[in-house]
Amino acid sequence: MNQQKSRRVLGIDPGYDRLGLAVLEGDASKPTHIWSDCVIPPKGEKEERLAVVYAAVIDAIKKYAPDALAIETIFFSTNRKTAFGVAEARGGVLGAAGSLGIPVQEYAPQQVKLAVTGYGASDKAAIARMLPHLITLPVKKRLDDELDAIALAIAGLADRSSHRA
Repeated sequence: MNQQKSRRVLGIDPGYDRLGLAVLEGDASKPTHIWSDCVIPPKGEKEERLAVVYAAVIDAIKKYAPDALAIETIFFSTNRKTAFGVAEARGGVLGAAGSLGIPVQEYAPQQVKLAVTGYGASDKAAIARMLPHLITLPVKKRLDDELDAIALAIAGLADRSSHRA
C-alpha cells in the first residue's frame, strides 16, 4: 500500500497593510487547520512595515515547519500604489522563504478559486461560504486576508507539485 506523507502548507496573502497567514495540513480533500492569523504592521516607514512582514513569515516557518509556502501571484488592479505595496510585501515573504529554504508555489487568483469552490470565476463571498464545508475552523472573527491565506493553503495542498519528499 502506497501511502503519501501528510503535507503541511503555509498559505500567505501578502499585503503591505495586512498579511494573512495560515498553516494547513493533510490534502485538499481533508485539510486540517493548524493555525491562522492576520498580521497588521504598524503605520510608519515602509522599511519597518516590511520588516514586520518578513519577521512574521520567518516566525511562522520556524514554528510550524511547512513543507511549502503557497502565495498568490501579483494581481494588477487600477491602483498602482496598492500593487507596489503588495509587490514589496511579496518580496519580504519570498525572501523569508528563500532564507529558510522553503519551496514556494505561486497561484493565480483563478487557481485558488478553482481549488476552493470548483469554479475559477468565483467571487470572494463564494470562497468564504465554501471554506466551512472544506475545513473546520476555530470560531473567531477573521479578516478577508486570513481567509484568503486559508484558501491559498488549500490550493497548495491540492497541488501535488508542492510536495517535497
